[in-house]
Amino acid sequence: MQPFFNTLSFCFVAFICAQSCSNPPTQTPPSVSQAETTIQKMDSVADSLPAVVAPNAKMAGLSFVAPPRPFKAAVMNEVKTVNASWIATIPYAFTALNKPSVQFSEFGGQWWGESVQGVRVTIDSAHQAGIKVMLKPQVYIPGGWTGGLDFATDADWEKWERDYEKYLMRFVDLGIEMKVDAICIGTEFKTGVAKREKFWRSLITKIRSKYKGLLTYSSNWDEYPIVPFWDALDFAGINAYMPLSDKETPSVSELCVAWKPYFEQIKAFQAKIKKPIVFTEYGYMSVDGCAGKGWEVEPKVRSLRINQLAQANAIEALHKTFSSQTWWQGGFLWKWFPDGEGHEGYKERDYTPQGKKAATTLNLWHSKYKVL
Repeated sequence: MQPFFNTLSFCFVAFICAQSCSNPPTQTPPSVSQAETTIQKMDSVADSLPAVVAPNAKMAGLSFVAPPRPFKAAVMNEVKTVNASWIATIPYAFTALNKPSVQFSEFGGQWWGESVQGVRVTIDSAHQAGIKVMLKPQVYIPGGWTGGLDFATDADWEKWERDYEKYLMRFVDLGIEMKVDAICIGTEFKTGVAKREKFWRSLITKIRSKYKGLLTYSSNWDEYPIVPFWDALDFAGINAYMPLSDKETPSVSELCVAWKPYFEQIKAFQAKIKKPIVFTEYGYMSVDGCAGKGWEVEPKVRSLRINQLAQANAIEALHKTFSSQTWWQGGFLWKWFPDGEGHEGYKERDYTPQGKKAATTLNLWHSKYKVL
């Protein structure tokens, strides 16, 4: 059990983090030299694992928000209304700002959907419905961002890493028990993966010693070129929150043009690492300007005009840009509320496509993809 103070803190943080997008408040693209150095380092080992390649096979995925209570209904039926073939289940832990610890309680202190039992039921429900699952344990930092997580001493880093490994391996063991289809080893630890490569490689080795499914890491949109261990994973995960347009309702054609430079960068990167690319997160709020800087849209979302067309156009442009590429193997839309629960009170403006124009757009694209 958590001490009383920590349990209360965890309850409060879990309430927030189960809803929040993992985008940071500010993001700085990696330098060209950083990216080139990392890619050159990886070239010699990039072929160590086979690429997962199949024509038109994609992960038509949804990021499944952990609900506060057990499911009321057969929630996977609604998932099928958008032809999703995968979900990502996301049990959050949290790290207090500047504190070298990772807190997660198996015995209460977070929402039901984030508990071991809740995750177990979610995986089983998905598999019973013929839907594949990526298990994506994720850390939330109140008042901060995982990409900025840093410590001044090796001792603090090692303490945090021990906690994180314990938390992650608990879910790896659950993934083995439940025959989960893929596991994501971390999300947007931009500073940590650059500074602590040895830890991440050791963690991957430990997971592979017991888990035989697919492994990935979920990198931020400006982080993926500098992640040093793609060679040890099965596919490269990118959280595709690239800013495209600040217009209230950019057209699909305008958004496709805006995607062009990002597309070329990702294509060149994929050719170097020789691994498939999956958008481990992507999505747009249903408000004016949603295809711009999402991390700036979120804080003012309640004051913005609802704009379902802007959201639908942005999703359409992403799939139109990438769908024909065999090396792009789909993505997980951020986010989906089972039973309509887990939102912060502005579902009509949030990332979910449920009950919006974007649901039709998503369904049409997903229906074109073979199950990966």
